Amino acid sequence: MNTSISRRRLLRGTLGGCAISVGVPFLDCFLDGHGEALADGSPVPTRFGTWFWGLGMNKKIFVPKKTGPDFDLPEEIESLKPVQKHLNLFTNYRVLTDGRTNFCHTTGWIGLRCGTAPRTRGDLPKPSLDVLVSDAIGNGTRFRSLELAATGGIRDSYSFRSGDAINPPMNSATKFYQRVFGAEFQDPNNPNFKPDPRVMVRKSVLSAVKDQRDDLMKTLGTSDKARLDQYYTAIRELEGRLELQLQKPAPAEACVLPGAAPKELAEGEFAEVVKERHKAMTDLLVLAVACNQTRVINMVYSMSFANTVRTGFPQTHHLITHEEIEDHELGYQVQNSWYLRRAMEAWAYFVGAFANYREGNATLLDRMLIYAHSDQEYAKVHSIDGIPMFTAGTANGKLKTGLHIDGQGEPGTRVGYTVQKVLGMNPSSWGTDSMETNKEVSEILA
Repeated sequence: MNTSISRRRLLRGTLGGCAISVGVPFLDCFLDGHGEALADGSPVPTRFGTWFWGLGMNKKIFVPKKTGPDFDLPEEIESLKPVQKHLNLFTNYRVLTDGRTNFCHTTGWIGLRCGTAPRTRGDLPKPSLDVLVSDAIGNGTRFRSLELAATGGIRDSYSFRSGDAINPPMNSATKFYQRVFGAEFQDPNNPNFKPDPRVMVRKSVLSAVKDQRDDLMKTLGTSDKARLDQYYTAIRELEGRLELQLQKPAPAEACVLPGAAPKELAEGEFAEVVKERHKAMTDLLVLAVACNQTRVINMVYSMSFANTVRTGFPQTHHLITHEEIEDHELGYQVQNSWYLRRAMEAWAYFVGAFANYREGNATLLDRMLIYAHSDQEYAKVHSIDGIPMFTAGTANGKLKTGLHIDGQGEPGTRVGYTVQKVLGMNPSSWGTDSMETNKEVSEILA
């Protein structure tokens, strides 16, 4: 091993008159002898992510005819070819409502994220799957989870503990850069650690109001106590995050610091702007995960009521799904499919970005499990049976990939249940009523 090379070495220079520094990538000399663990013997952690796109698919040109390995790629998903070996595609799984209303563009994704159908349009009946995961694996990092919305919308999130505790997304790559890699970022590989005094002040301020908040709780009724307790739980989590920032972070051997912040993009949901915003956010997310800033990530490419627009076409994607007539010869909505193909291109980029980043003897994607899904099967009629789902990554070798699985009408919660089992959470079951399951998708288990 070449011990003269430090993982702190930077390549320094100037660009446009400004000083820049570029981190040295993850080298073999930073690892154990097998490239399978950190130099101190610690295992490389498993991370989890979600990726969401709205308005489903056109079944005729989306669902492969072949199941198992080496499945065909119909034209609506042909852009997945470069990353097909890293994916599993799940089709023909159902969201069961047990007689409740199918709230358009809502019931489907809530069923897959919560394991149960909502009773009202605004009902978020259980914590979302990613929150359950972050409770299990999200401790010990600066951010319990990171949420991003390529839509640019400040409310576009599918991550929540309840209807009163929705995790707000970052809607700008520039602001995301500043939040994660700005002044409060502590390089995990910097041997010269010094706590940030601003963090110390904020933690002391939060701790100082403890007695007052305890006194306030004594004066409230049951419902107000429950709501305030939820609020204070969030405060306690923030205190925990701040406490971590006062300690030297564990080394993150694959961490390479980004250069300058990406430029701020135009507002709005024009397809090309969404594409570039998603790309910039993805590139930063890769580095945030590699630098151990979080172990749970959530990306929204487009909302269930997608307002994405195409230059030269006045209608949004959502309106098109309802108003466009199917092409008589092709048998599907041509304009709707144009948007869905762009979504699949973005999904391929997201998967590829993690698959192309090395971490030891594997890639960052090999250390991850990413779960992707939509809100509908066919948006024109709001069907929720057969909502397409994907997983990407092997979760540190626990999953097979490259498979198409036909769910044969089973509850879609089987995928979410499998996610939890693979991540070591070991629930006895997941979901409620007809959506409850204790069956893993055994075909993908390594």
